[in-house]
Amino acid sequence: MPSLRTAVLGALLWASVMAASAAFDVLIQGWQTPSQIIEVAILYAVGAAIAFPFAYALTRLVAGGRHLEARLAAALLCFTAVTIGTTALVYALDYRTYYAAWHAEALSIRWFFEFAFTILGALVQFVVSGVRLYFPIGFVGLLAVSCWFARHAR
Repeated sequence: MPSLRTAVLGALLWASVMAASAAFDVLIQGWQTPSQIIEVAILYAVGAAIAFPFAYALTRLVAGGRHLEARLAAALLCFTAVTIGTTALVYALDYRTYYAAWHAEALSIRWFFEFAFTILGALVQFVVSGVRLYFPIGFVGLLAVSCWFARHAR
């Protein structure tokens, strides 16, 4: 795991970049109101903040003591996968919270099916509609954090 300082500062910076990326993309498309732009930015910020320490630790594990190119590739892969995965999970839980009003009684067989398929539906929706909000700013941030990691993680 990263040091506490690296985890906190990295999570704050990573969350800021991902939130800016999502807000910028939604804003230039003009499809939401200002309050909804903030909600989308917060969703991406929370996902990125949670993801950073885990992505950092996974990258260190995958990269090991390898050459610069391998560390860069590991960082690109791990930060991408963990950030998208974590943000998708945050989205899915928020999505499930909305639809819970129409679900069966908690912990019944039907509820488990509704829970699983609501989460799966939300994950598919995030992959189809949400991943594009990482471009172009999030991609530049990914390159920056990957280069930083590759240079400093030895």
